[in-house]
Amino acid sequence: MLLVGLLGCTASDDVHQWVAQEKAKKGAPLKPLPVVKTFETFLYKDKALRDPFGPGAGEQDQTASNGPRPEEHVREPLESFPLDGLKMSGTLGTDKQMEGLIRDTDGVIHRVRVGNYLGQNYGRVTAINDDHIDIVELVPNGTGGWMERQASIALGDAKK
Repeated sequence: MLLVGLLGCTASDDVHQWVAQEKAKKGAPLKPLPVVKTFETFLYKDKALRDPFGPGAGEQDQTASNGPRPEEHVREPLESFPLDGLKMSGTLGTDKQMEGLIRDTDGVIHRVRVGNYLGQNYGRVTAINDDHIDIVELVPNGTGGWMERQASIALGDAKK
C-alpha cells in the first residue's frame, strides 16, 4: 500500500511538470483584425441630382391624391375592434334586408348591414351572405395613399 502511495506522489510531480511546460509554450500568432472600410456619404442637395432611394418628382403627391380615401363618418362601435377578433354568429332577415350578427371580443353581439363599418382599417360591409360577410378595408399603401383590401368574416363556432 505504501508503494502505491509513493507512485501516486511521483505521478503528480510529472503532471505538475507537464502543466508547467505547457503553460510556458507560446501560442500560435493571432491573425490581424480586418481593416474597416470607410465610405463617403453623399447628400443629395443639388436639385439636378435625384435621390435614387426617394420618391420621384411629384410621385408621392400624385400617389397620395389618387386612389381611395377613408370616408368621413361617425365612428361605429365595431370599429374599435381588430377584424380578426370579430366572429360572425349568424344572419337575420331575407335576401334584400339581410343583417349579419357579429360577436366582438367582449362577447357582445352586434347587428350589421351593408354599408356599416367595422375593424380598425376603415372596413366597410359590402355583402352579407348566409355563411360569410364580405368587407373592403382601406390600408396605407406605403407612399402616403390608400389601397383597398378584400376581407371576409366567415360563419364560425359562435360558442365562447
